[in-house]
Amino acid sequence: MEVLKTTLLGLFFGTFGTTLGGILGVVLKKKSNKFLSFILAVASGLMMSVICFDLIPESLEISNIFEVILGVLLGIIAMIFCDLLVDKKFSSKMHDNNKESKLLKTGMIVSIGLAIHNFPEGLAIRIWF
Repeated sequence: MEVLKTTLLGLFFGTFGTTLGGILGVVLKKKSNKFLSFILAVASGLMMSVICFDLIPESLEISNIFEVILGVLLGIIAMIFCDLLVDKKFSSKMHDNNKESKLLKTGMIVSIGLAIHNFPEGLAIRIWF
């Protein structure tokens, strides 16, 4: 029962922020590359702080340094692959010199990365409880 409760809470909080941000984006309607850049920077800073101050230290307590480094390297390789995939699939639709298209590409890569990230996170929650 505790696993179901944890899963539902994770589902709620995991989708709540994205939904709220999407609603605010539709309501505000004003396009601003400066604001979008700022928001992406804040999001990346939050993710990096969680990785550096929570996930890596906790994984080092559970496992050894070699497995932690392997996991980090696999994540980096997965994101490089995502970057190459987005470049290949959308390069004809985007103009690389346009700031807006670069931000769109970054947004797509972050979205794919978050989707990939949720799979092992779900496994970790199940194994932990």
